[in-house]
Amino acid sequence: MATCRNIAIFGATGRTGLATLSQALDGGYAVTVLVRDPGRLPQQGPPPARVVVGDVLEPPAVAEAVRGQDAVLIILGTRNDLGPTTVMSEGTKNIVAAMKAHGVRKVVACLSDDQPLTGDYAVSVGATAGGSRVISKHDLGHFMLRCLHTSEYDGKGVYVCGHYPKA
Repeated sequence: MATCRNIAIFGATGRTGLATLSQALDGGYAVTVLVRDPGRLPQQGPPPARVVVGDVLEPPAVAEAVRGQDAVLIILGTRNDLGPTTVMSEGTKNIVAAMKAHGVRKVVACLSDDQPLTGDYAVSVGATAGGSRVISKHDLGHFMLRCLHTSEYDGKGVYVCGHYPKA
């Protein structure tokens, strides 16, 4: 399995995205981010290797972010906007189209909840999400970056959950 060092993160300024971006930069990845507002990127710590200003709904901006990458992390969300949107579905279509055009074959995508980093999480291959289990944005970012260095989960639906004490 080839090592993925050049990665694009879509959704890098959301809660999970910021946690994953920080871990990726601290881990020495060359990270490209596509952001609508570069001012939302952290001012402390190492900067991304490349910042593409645009929207995931704009195919040319998405293609520019994907160009030259070994892998893509999709961490799109809607923040607190619960209204109808196509950001995640259309954005993901644009990302997949750009990946095909640029020969990028590794993608890791996620949904998450806001809990602290514990390192204590279970991985179920082929399972579906259910119940009230969640995973922290930090643990999820950790798992996503770990997926860049294994083919164990390639082509599989993977459900990842944390084990947190009940409040």
